[in-house]
Amino acid sequence: QAQLVESGGGLVQAGGPLRLSCAASERTFSRYAMGWFRQAPGKEREFVAGITWNGGDTYYADSVKGRFTISRDNANITIYLQMNNLKPEDTAVYFCTADVAIATLRLGLGSWGQGTQVTVSS
Repeated sequence: QAQLVESGGGLVQAGGPLRLSCAASERTFSRYAMGWFRQAPGKEREFVAGITWNGGDTYYADSVKGRFTISRDNANITIYLQMNNLKPEDTAVYFCTADVAIATLRLGLGSWGQGTQVTVSS
């Protein structure tokens, strides 16, 4: 079964950086759009960032534009989320996702990883 495995979460102070990684188990995902969602306690899962299969286009939620950067390494079937200037409101479980197209990925219709906790202290 194809898997997406997130890593890199943890506890960080407000204003600090953190980088998340998501490794895919199958090379098929190198031709998929991939991205990140997050879910804070008591809130719905929300789109954070997405990247097309060749890395040519990236998309961000307004709340993270200018602070987060998504990138991918198709040779290693891995995507990254560089998060800078973190805020307490960024605290959430971050989920990696993959789908055949960026449009359906943004709707949350793709495959999911198990998630990694990011906690930002004030």
